[in-house]
Amino acid sequence: MNLKNTVSLSIAILVGFVLLGRSMERFRKEDRFVTVKGFSEREVKSDLAVWSIYIRIPGNDLSEGSKATELAKEQIFGFLKKNGIAADEILQKEIQVSDRQANEYGPENASSKYRYVISKLIQVRSSNVDTVLKVSQMADELVKSGVTMAPNNDWQNNGVRFMFKGLNKIKPEMLAEATRNARTAAVEFTKESGTELGKMRKASQGLFTVVDRDVPSSAQGESGYFLTGITDLYKRVRVVVSVDYSIE
Repeated sequence: MNLKNTVSLSIAILVGFVLLGRSMERFRKEDRFVTVKGFSEREVKSDLAVWSIYIRIPGNDLSEGSKATELAKEQIFGFLKKNGIAADEILQKEIQVSDRQANEYGPENASSKYRYVISKLIQVRSSNVDTVLKVSQMADELVKSGVTMAPNNDWQNNGVRFMFKGLNKIKPEMLAEATRNARTAAVEFTKESGTELGKMRKASQGLFTVVDRDVPSSAQGESGYFLTGITDLYKRVRVVVSVDYSIE
């Protein structure tokens, strides 16, 4: 190998070591980062109320049971309209007829008193949540007038359910606040550790959770979704973001 080639090779090796050193230094810098979380929380008022009212008429005569069901329906409609529920907010849902004698899985003495049970669902769906709450608390007037309603069973979703549908309107503001809170936490970390905060490397948004206002945070689970809450007029909305910042 002549002198010229030897010098060229030496220069190439030297440049390679310099580039490798710079790459390793950059790698070490980029490998240093901190992950912080920021959250934002709001208390909001529900903007939709859904009230399910089940009529339940037992009897041995379908014709008489049908008449009694229709009378109960008219009483409920009249009661709702009289107390401020608009006609277009009242929905007449399905009707079901159960024949206990035809139920092969029922107990042998199921038909000892009543053969038929007629069930009908009337539903109120309204953005006037205060009115629905007030009227639902007056439902004992229906009972006193002779309307037979089904008991409040969870599987039937009886009673009033309150929901918040305005999440998209507050999402941007809440995400911005959560991100600011995350940066504040990162700045505090670098002060304590004697380092400097670099650029944001990546950010990930958690799930938005909407729960009844008085549901404890410990009952929400990791995703926040297994206990959403539907009975409180007021809700708590929360989001958590996770942000990576480089450290210099």
